Amino acid sequence: MSKKNFVLAIDGFSSCGKSTVAKALAKQLNFVFVDSGAMYRAVTLYVQRHNIALDDEDAIQKALDDIHIDFIPNPDKTQILLNGEDVSDAIRTMEVSDYVSEVSAIKSVRKAMVHQQQQLGKKRDIVMDGRDIGTTVFPDAALKIFMTASPQIRAERRYAELTAKGELVTMEEVKENLSHRDHIDSTREESPLRQAEDAIVLDNSDLNQEEQLAFVLDLVKQRLNKI
Repeated sequence: MSKKNFVLAIDGFSSCGKSTVAKALAKQLNFVFVDSGAMYRAVTLYVQRHNIALDDEDAIQKALDDIHIDFIPNPDKTQILLNGEDVSDAIRTMEVSDYVSEVSAIKSVRKAMVHQQQQLGKKRDIVMDGRDIGTTVFPDAALKIFMTASPQIRAERRYAELTAKGELVTMEEVKENLSHRDHIDSTREESPLRQAEDAIVLDNSDLNQEEQLAFVLDLVKQRLNKI
């Protein structure tokens, strides 16, 4: 954009398909897709690998100084690099999922990641998905979408994703994980998950990917015509 970059903020609960829609939108609009959740997952992976206690604030802060996250766009998927290592698959395991909400609730972690995310928005037109994009990271985003779906649908999607990768999990474990993450994400003190007042709700419980994409693309075109 000539005067101000267009930021499309997509927030919502875990396993609502935010990243899937965001990636498709970025491709259609020729925007850059930024998966903010992947950043917190990368931090979680680093913390786990280095056996850092979540209540050790000094160690967490020191670790953040040594964590460098990059996004490398590819035709098939965006690679997530943690200190130069491709961790795109490593950050999607249940082991990381079980602790990512706790890590992302740490004030110093959120502050560091939000700063990185805001810097990305200053450089280019972006589609960013997460929990607090429209409320904290980009409260003045050109368009805000809040995605949701029924708990059962979300659990089924997450279960299918994990089993397709060969992970041995039960549906009950997936449901418990999602419920646990929802609670922490929604009740944490720092930037909790909530719907921005000016966000448009997209309940995709009964919508396929094409229908979701068409819904948001229409909204984007309306906003672009007003700029």
